[in-house]
Amino acid sequence: MPGLARMVHSIVLASLLSAAGAHGATVADPTAASGVNSAPCQAAAASSDTARAIASCGDVIADEHASRADRLMALTARAGANAREDRLDRALDDYDTALRLDPKSADLLNARGEVWRRKGNRPKAMRDFDAALRLDSSHSAARANFKLLASELERLGAVMAIDAKPSFNCARTSRPLERTICDNSDLATLDRAINALQARAVRDAGQRDTPAAQNLRREQEEFAARRDSNFGSPGYDLQRALSERVDQLMAIGRH
Repeated sequence: MPGLARMVHSIVLASLLSAAGAHGATVADPTAASGVNSAPCQAAAASSDTARAIASCGDVIADEHASRADRLMALTARAGANAREDRLDRALDDYDTALRLDPKSADLLNARGEVWRRKGNRPKAMRDFDAALRLDSSHSAARANFKLLASELERLGAVMAIDAKPSFNCARTSRPLERTICDNSDLATLDRAINALQARAVRDAGQRDTPAAQNLRREQEEFAARRDSNFGSPGYDLQRALSERVDQLMAIGRH
């Protein structure tokens, strides 16, 4: 998990651990109303032990007698552990459940927004950061995330304004990968962004250094080859792969 995301997650978790700690019987007495002791989950979360957190916090989440505070703590801990393990869909599921328990938590909204950002879904990330700021205008992490993402979208500019259209003609393709992109507006927009940013990067590099432009073309060909060979494989996330390529090309444009 990136440094800022890890710091924010630690802050969220610390507040929830404190709330759970107020329910002393749950933590100290495994024979209390809850059938599962939440202490192992708290310990694993505090030590960033990913495997233990996923297992022990899962026990708390599954316990129908667990208190609301314990469930929130466990869901947040497991979400963070899943994010560290790059299990982003599972992290989103846990944050969604936590937000149903506490829909006005700016911390949880910001944390979920960071996972959406890593997934490559900028619109959903922006909505979460904005919602967090509406609840708490002084939330520094959400504000920093909002500004960073707004800056990225501004740099994409007209590329993102041409919504739901990829860089190729959908009427003239039958390739499964391209049909998938055509049928998904987020994927289509990312594809167009890659095409536009690649063309800009090659143009700018060619003005300074011809070999650099050739390297950029080769890198794009290698990316396309990886994308094509991995598409359809178990666990392959096309949206994330396209988003990461957009990030790479935007980083080139900043130098």
